Amino acid sequence: MVERIGVYPGTFDPITNGHLDIIQRAAKMLDHLVVGVAINAGKGPLFNLEERVALTREAIATLPVNGTRIDVKPFEGLLMDFAAEQHARVVVRGLRAVSDFEYEFQMAGMNARLNPTIETVFLMASERCQFISSRFVKEIGRLGGNIDSFVTVGVKAALLKRFAEQAE
Repeated sequence: MVERIGVYPGTFDPITNGHLDIIQRAAKMLDHLVVGVAINAGKGPLFNLEERVALTREAIATLPVNGTRIDVKPFEGLLMDFAAEQHARVVVRGLRAVSDFEYEFQMAGMNARLNPTIETVFLMASERCQFISSRFVKEIGRLGGNIDSFVTVGVKAALLKRFAEQAE
């Protein structure tokens, strides 16, 4: 039997409960999920690549995934090249709103042209996660708001520490 391998790519700056929701649901459909943490200097990440990988690994360690292997790996370059290197047949993308769909639809079309053997699968965000974004979490946290329901305890601690360092 062929192992069902998928890649869930993102910047994960930081990983949120919305990301974890997609990871947990994707894991139900796959034998092996690779969470690809993208190098994306253009976004000006709050955390460096090593920190984002570590926070993602820590957050995923608590998920009940019923035997699905989940790996976290950094990557740079084209997503389709990374997915092919992982022997993935599926790229998983999460959608929160119609505005996400427009961008993701175009990206899926381009990726299909680059590698037609890898399918893009969209998972709608769960109702409780539709509004969560890393950008909003950072903004709320930076301004002293409560981010407990948006991120794990470890991610919250890392965010608060980073904000304190920036304030010095």
